[in-house]
Amino acid sequence: MKYWLAGFCLVFVLILAGCGNSDEQTASVSDIPDEPDKETVTSEFENSVGESIETLIDNNFYLLDVVSGERRGSANVYATRLYTVDELEELFKQAEGPDEISDKKNGQQIMIYDDVFITLKQSEEDEDVTLIEVADRIFVRNNYSPNYLNTFFTFALLNSLFGSNWSQNRMDTCQSGGCYGGYTSTYRSNDDGGGSTRRGTSNYRGGGPDAGK
Repeated sequence: MKYWLAGFCLVFVLILAGCGNSDEQTASVSDIPDEPDKETVTSEFENSVGESIETLIDNNFYLLDVVSGERRGSANVYATRLYTVDELEELFKQAEGPDEISDKKNGQQIMIYDDVFITLKQSEEDEDVTLIEVADRIFVRNNYSPNYLNTFFTFALLNSLFGSNWSQNRMDTCQSGGCYGGYTSTYRSNDDGGGSTRRGTSNYRGGGPDAGK
């Protein structure tokens, strides 16, 4: 009887362990399905009328991952093999011009629209894949590292968007490190310092351990 009970308990523990590890599965660009031909997608953007840039991206690109923050807001990460960063910049500008657009830094570029920040970058996992991160303004304000954003935009502009003391307040919050520094497929952390930011229901993906410093 005791052996039977011990065996049952062991199986139960293993089942629980398996369930607990399910959230550790990482998104991979190898999961990108066959995409429509490039001309079709380009036409969708060029002939869009009244569609928001978020809707166009969601309708035409593969949703690779979702990053959400306990401080509210979320970011959807899409992936495509059809376009480079430069080509996506031009495609998006034709459909709906951004309010602000950064220079390209370290292979990344950020476009600011009314409600979202769109980051374009080459995937670290596959150089033929471009990642499109669409982060709502609440997520950016409450989770991003100010030093990361300052790579692309001035603190004066960021403070005008999020509040006059936003950059300093976020720096104070991020002193312990771990504030979100943009999506990457190579870094995962359980210790986010400035409030839990999660990838889906699992661990968030940030810009490296020094992103919030």
